[in-house]
Amino acid sequence: MTTTTPRPAAAAAEHPADRHDRIRVVGARENNLREVSVELPKRRLTVFTGVSGSGKSSLVFATIAAESRRLIDETYPTFLQGFMASLPRPDVDELEGVTTAIVVDQERLGANARSTVGTVTDAHAMLRHLFSRAGDPYVGPPAAFSFNVPTSRASGVMRTEAAGGGTTTKIVREAVYLGGMCPECEGRGTVSDLDLSVIVDESRSLNDGAILVPGYKADGWMVRGFSESGFLDGDKPIKDYTATERHDFLYRDKGKIKALGMNMTYQGLIPKLRESIFSKDPDALQPHVRRFVERAAVFAPCPACEGSRLNDAARSATVHGRNIAEVARMQITDAADWVRGVDDPGVAPLVANLARLFDAFVAIGLGYLSLDRPAGTLSGGEAQRVKMIRHLGSALTDVTYVFDEPTIGLHPHDIARMNTLLEDLRDKGNTVLVVEHKPETIAIADHVVDLGPGAGSDGGTITYEGDVAGLRAADTLTGRHLDDRARLKDTVREPTGTLEIRGARQNNLRAVDVDVPTGVLTVVTGVAGSGKSSLIHGNLAGREGVVVVDQGAIKGSRRSNPATYTGLLDPVRKAFAKANGVKPALFSANSEGACPTCQGNGRIYTELGFMETVETVCEECGGRRFQAAVLEYTLGGKNIADVLDLSVAQAHDFFGTTDSQVPAARTILGHLHDVGLGYLRLGQPLNTLSGGERQRLRLAMRMGDDGGVLVLDEPTTGLHLADVAHLLALLDRLVDAGRTVVVIEHHQAVMAHADRIIDLGPGAGHDGGTVVFEGTPADLVATRATLTGKHLADYVGA
Repeated sequence: MTTTTPRPAAAAAEHPADRHDRIRVVGARENNLREVSVELPKRRLTVFTGVSGSGKSSLVFATIAAESRRLIDETYPTFLQGFMASLPRPDVDELEGVTTAIVVDQERLGANARSTVGTVTDAHAMLRHLFSRAGDPYVGPPAAFSFNVPTSRASGVMRTEAAGGGTTTKIVREAVYLGGMCPECEGRGTVSDLDLSVIVDESRSLNDGAILVPGYKADGWMVRGFSESGFLDGDKPIKDYTATERHDFLYRDKGKIKALGMNMTYQGLIPKLRESIFSKDPDALQPHVRRFVERAAVFAPCPACEGSRLNDAARSATVHGRNIAEVARMQITDAADWVRGVDDPGVAPLVANLARLFDAFVAIGLGYLSLDRPAGTLSGGEAQRVKMIRHLGSALTDVTYVFDEPTIGLHPHDIARMNTLLEDLRDKGNTVLVVEHKPETIAIADHVVDLGPGAGSDGGTITYEGDVAGLRAADTLTGRHLDDRARLKDTVREPTGTLEIRGARQNNLRAVDVDVPTGVLTVVTGVAGSGKSSLIHGNLAGREGVVVVDQGAIKGSRRSNPATYTGLLDPVRKAFAKANGVKPALFSANSEGACPTCQGNGRIYTELGFMETVETVCEECGGRRFQAAVLEYTLGGKNIADVLDLSVAQAHDFFGTTDSQVPAARTILGHLHDVGLGYLRLGQPLNTLSGGERQRLRLAMRMGDDGGVLVLDEPTTGLHLADVAHLLALLDRLVDAGRTVVVIEHHQAVMAHADRIIDLGPGAGHDGGTVVFEGTPADLVATRATLTGKHLADYVGA
């Protein structure tokens, strides 16, 4: 294996290990932490290890970083604090030596349609200044090149004119030019339309189920509003409608009518759907409705601006032969070459700053992006690296940088570059705290804190603290698995067939033809930006029988938990209701069974104006969330609150006993256990779960879906070294049960375990987009023909 030798921290002798050079934590109890006390050296690189759910994030983010943020907020005047979010004090006895913390996490960048890679990194702002000063012809100030500023507005201007030997003054209405927004798409770059074939089956009548929209049942009230409106014949196939009937059905404006025995508002189906469904945030919709929206909404580049978001004037100005839209569309490696060719002394400092910014993108492994890439389309790992860019050239020192698995989404080739960036931040005199599982990054640590020994209630303690050599010799789960290396399989499965992909051209793909084998475990590899996701998500997702588990975020609140998110609570509520002869709604903390004092939260949140919000356990229910009367009802000797306090493993046993059998619940619990979440409590709020736990929760939900093909996108995200073996065993079980499993992955243990590998490259962006290898892992290692092959060969010791 290729390793990176840790570089010594700069000027180590200049920083004596006294209390001023330590972050001292005493008695931390956030989430599952059990009175954790630890001292972390400042101006060093500390890596936090341990299984997912062991308490790493609780210590680093919820305790140290949270207290830093809270202390900074307290420095503002009381008046200003009244307008700021109140941050609770972390549950810790003492926390000394904290410096300003800059958190660079995996939270995805806002999916606002107007947010791009260029806008979130200030690159577009710098380009606007460049074009406003050096553009030919001159168009206007920087705002004239902004797609977020409207093009014009009408205003009144006082003008004095000569008339009949004298003067007259009048107000003239004229448009004042402001920004560069395309007036047709309002700066979004796309226009949307609806695919009518997904919404209506024209071969059917209304009464026969012509409307295919979720919730529009043929005998339901929504459809009866159309069929009994007096405008339409409910028994007539839609294809036989007259032009007038078709217009009334699909596009008629709102109007009052008398139907269904009442006065009601009638509106055509398309405008009704635009208002009720398509205008909403997709993440706020029910999953089945969201899937319908994704199929029915058709987005295309705006024909007026060709997808550039900018008006004609903004696109008319050029610098060094390119307009601003063309530069934003370039791959950043090409944009770096372009900006270095700008030879204008008047903008030399601006050009130099842009060149440095583009170089930072390349250094961090994001040179394949373009500035016009929507920010919401970046993966969690890409988003974290984009956030890093603004800190790479910072002159700040003696601050604390906090990273959450910065190697996520990185090919082994790119991890060495990430390690160098982390070391550079440390060598400037900063404290760098990294939560990480990859052994390549653990290896460069000056200090390691290992949490465990297990996860959830079995974790929350410090199992090791010291240097990497000591961790390797320590009898902890991380220490025992630090040098684990998967080996190539002696035999591989033979495919039962193929899934053909022909002429794939999504994003950077260059007319790719490839056969994805069925009945085996296929791993799709390649450097970040090589085209892996474009190939698989763009060509397999959506096919019949294909189930995709991607890295989409889970929206969780303190009311959401594994039981509600997975649907587990539905059969449990019905079982409680049947056993006690009452309504299922009583066993929901979000419905009739909720404690009236805390509304089913279990906590009381008291706003104290300019002071921080106080959170206390509800005295009425004692934090159990339910009315006292509801807790009198039991199933197998436990009430609903007792059940929600069980772990997944405990609940699996409980719902298998004679007097509390709930087969549907056991099936879901079995899937949760299979993905390594046996320690989670059923009622644990989703917003307390780590990133790895949330990812595996999504996988568990899809394991029971029908479909012969399962596509996973980097399932090792957030997994400890010891858990990777469990994942491989799970993948084997899925394939042995007759499913086809396709995994997009960088982890070399998963590559080595594959039956087939499809490697894309050779590079990223326009340097990738081709299949550079297809075959078995053994063949890839033997030939070492690609970047992936060379790293995999080193990993398995070939």
